[in-house]
Amino acid sequence: DGSASAVYQRYREHGRMMPEGLEYVDSWVEPDFSRCFQLMRCDDPALFQQWTAHWQDLVEFEIIPVVTSMQAAEMQS
Repeated sequence: DGSASAVYQRYREHGRMMPEGLEYVDSWVEPDFSRCFQLMRCDDPALFQQWTAHWQDLVEFEIIPVVTSMQAAEMQS
């Protein structure tokens, strides 16, 4: 919704503001800044709620659990 500038400003001022135990892996941004896809890692999904609380006034989140391809293959064995 045009909040990319505000997101980048907050990031420059405060960093990612992630709780301990939540690890940032990498991210990809659409060229028009309409969406950002972030790959994060943690053992406790509740950590996402703590992290997103710092940003929910600027962006909308959709948290999608994923597993590695190797883990997926092992689940099918």
